[in-house]
Amino acid sequence: MKIIAFIICYLSLGFTQISGQIMANAIRKKINLAGNSNVEILQTNRSASFETIRQKISWKPYEASLKSTIDSSLWLKFEIENQSQDPVEIYLQSPYDYTIIYQQIGENFKKLKNGSYIPLPERANPSARSFTKLNLTPFQKSDIYLKLDIHHVSPQHAPVLYSKNAYKASLANDSESQIYAMGFIYFYIISLITIFIFALIFWLRLREKLYLYYLGYLFFQLIYGFLVLRYTLAPIGNFFEYIPTLAFDLFEPVQFVFIGFYILFILQLIKVKKYDELLAKILFYLGLFCFAYALMSFVFSYLLLHGNYSVKIFMIVRYIVLPLNFILIFWIIYKVKHPLLIYFIIGQSFFFIGALLSTYIAYTEINYIPGHFFNFKAAPNIIFQIGLLAEVYCFSLALGKNIFLLQKEKEQANTELIEQMKENQYLQETMNRELDAKVQEKTTELIQLYSEIERERDQKNKDDFNKKIKETEMIALRSQMNPHFIFNSMNAIKNLIMTSSNEDAVTYLDDFASLLRGILQNSNRKKITVEEELEILELYLSLEKSRMGENFTYSIQVNSKDVLSQYQIPPLLLQPIVENAIWHGLQPSLKADKKLIITFDTTNDLKITIEDNGIGRTESNKNKKLHNSMGTTIVQERLTLYNHLNDHTIDFRVTDLENNNTASGTRITLTYKY
Repeated sequence: MKIIAFIICYLSLGFTQISGQIMANAIRKKINLAGNSNVEILQTNRSASFETIRQKISWKPYEASLKSTIDSSLWLKFEIENQSQDPVEIYLQSPYDYTIIYQQIGENFKKLKNGSYIPLPERANPSARSFTKLNLTPFQKSDIYLKLDIHHVSPQHAPVLYSKNAYKASLANDSESQIYAMGFIYFYIISLITIFIFALIFWLRLREKLYLYYLGYLFFQLIYGFLVLRYTLAPIGNFFEYIPTLAFDLFEPVQFVFIGFYILFILQLIKVKKYDELLAKILFYLGLFCFAYALMSFVFSYLLLHGNYSVKIFMIVRYIVLPLNFILIFWIIYKVKHPLLIYFIIGQSFFFIGALLSTYIAYTEINYIPGHFFNFKAAPNIIFQIGLLAEVYCFSLALGKNIFLLQKEKEQANTELIEQMKENQYLQETMNRELDAKVQEKTTELIQLYSEIERERDQKNKDDFNKKIKETEMIALRSQMNPHFIFNSMNAIKNLIMTSSNEDAVTYLDDFASLLRGILQNSNRKKITVEEELEILELYLSLEKSRMGENFTYSIQVNSKDVLSQYQIPPLLLQPIVENAIWHGLQPSLKADKKLIITFDTTNDLKITIEDNGIGRTESNKNKKLHNSMGTTIVQERLTLYNHLNDHTIDFRVTDLENNNTASGTRITLTYKY
């Protein structure tokens, strides 16, 4: 009776070593293969074949201290038997990255593969990468060979045989222990996708580098989130299980890619270059280094090292990057005074704390200590992701604040523009009043002078009077050109603002201010050189180019600018002609290529040609029924007065260009004649 009781107790504890075999039907919970007298071990190189292993005779007892390396494999051999009349399922639990099982079925062997780095379709048990089911028919005896390999890190324990019930309990415990980790990772991924969509919308509307870099930062964080998800039992989105080796090789590079995008994003967000160019250069090259290291890390890991030295490289790089990151944070805080700096400080603090804590956990492996607060396998990645997600939230708030600041700057710019327009209008009205007063004063003086001079000089006085009248009319006509030009320029600025081209509007305003200053400087002069008129014309055309876009091109052809300085013309003579060609000839045109060619020919006398490929005068006159341009009319009246007052004349001629009886543009020719 004592012997029977001893046998029952022996079997209930899971010891199944009877007659040199492991009894499958007697396993109640689990038995460890390490230290089991029925299990033998052999260590060989990884290229050894199964047939070669079967012929080996140098097997020895299996001790738990023996582990495989990157270059060597462990082979285990034992015999298992089902002595019951019912089929038995047992499960081999192996922590190794690659577990290949050869189970004897009759005279043949059945091959089963499982492990973290076996693609999901090839696994013997897709639902549990570390458990492989072994089926034994009634009274079946089988030889079992195990090949155990690692990818980069040796496992913490040896293979174990589980009963069916113990396997289900272990699987349930694993699922329960990972539920919070999986829940957080799903929350992390969904949060990033949501923020990514909003950032994508902003980038599609604004096309700014700030949002492009932020999209790159979010996108590679998403990839990182799915890579971390692979280390859990998550049933949804775990597509990296199909390419586990590639996922391992991507794990480190992906982190440095999104860090690189993060650095470029920070450069744009808080305008580092505005405050410290050296710091901006260091950050820029640090971002490039992150991209280069990510590429190099992937190439070496995927093509050359195959998991060797991955842990050492992981720690060495972080020993370099984390202190450097800490130094740059304080440098930025000390130098940069941007309104969004506080968001950077808070977000970077979350990132730094998460990275430091996750590195410490990975190095000390406290996540494998039972009962510890961080006792879950994905602890380093989860802690790092918590820091990343907090940082993403901070920068999302920063982008919202940035939009508010841009809107505020836009409103301030509009206010300044309105004030400048009011000031310009007041200046113009003042100039007109002074001009009217001078004209009235001169007219009165001429009338008084006319009544006082002698009759014999009457004719000469009449000529002098008429000359003064013509000059006065010239001044009046010239004064009309300024508000006419300003009106059209204001319309161009309004068009840019209404189309949300803020930067173009600001650039346009700067150039417009320079042009207006030049016009005001010449407003009191009767004549200017053609070279000076050309400078004003070039500035005006650059404004119209920025307004009309890439389909508008212009060309100015000059033999010699020095020769142009020898000719004088009334100020602001050519600009209205060019303006009329653009606004009434080219702008209404549906042609894809709108051209304006201006030629200054000084071969003989000065000959100025202004030619466009617009809609022509006939079609333009139809449009002018709605809006009549005064520019050309004023120019012709000015030339009539100018020719009357000077010993030389400027001939004005308009030629309609046609191609196959279809209007193809207009050519205006001004010829300088003595």
